[in-house]
Amino acid sequence: MATIGKLEVEVKVKSGADKFWKTILESTDIFPKVCADLYKSVQILEGDGKSVGSIRLVNFAEGSPIVKSAKEKIEEFDEANKKVAYSVIDGDMMQYYKSFKASLEVIPEEEGSLVKWACEFEKASEEVPNPDMIRDFAAKNFKDIDDYLLKA
Repeated sequence: MATIGKLEVEVKVKSGADKFWKTILESTDIFPKVCADLYKSVQILEGDGKSVGSIRLVNFAEGSPIVKSAKEKIEEFDEANKKVAYSVIDGDMMQYYKSFKASLEVIPEEEGSLVKWACEFEKASEEVPNPDMIRDFAAKNFKDIDDYLLKA
């Protein structure tokens, strides 16, 4: 029987919520440029890459362990609350997880913002580890983007 689980991470960033959110919306251009050690490319396959139903293909950088690409479908998009949720629908990850859904939210704070990332997953088998590596990848991504925005 497969295991169902959930992981979360919160990253405090110095960038304002509006500025950080705008960068998330422009991830197809910004992620491969700012986080070249993490991303090779992000391509929009269907839709505009932001609205519900949009599908994008994420190709991870050389040296990425296990997962080389993931096809993601946007399931929820809430501009007012700076929140997006997506499911991985194809790619290397599907060998390890029957389902993988993640959400990202940018919350304004008095100084900077709080970026919350969470995922819910169902492992393909008991032997598959929890996606701690993916959670850590997301946290590094947010820190790199914040550093980029602070220098811009």
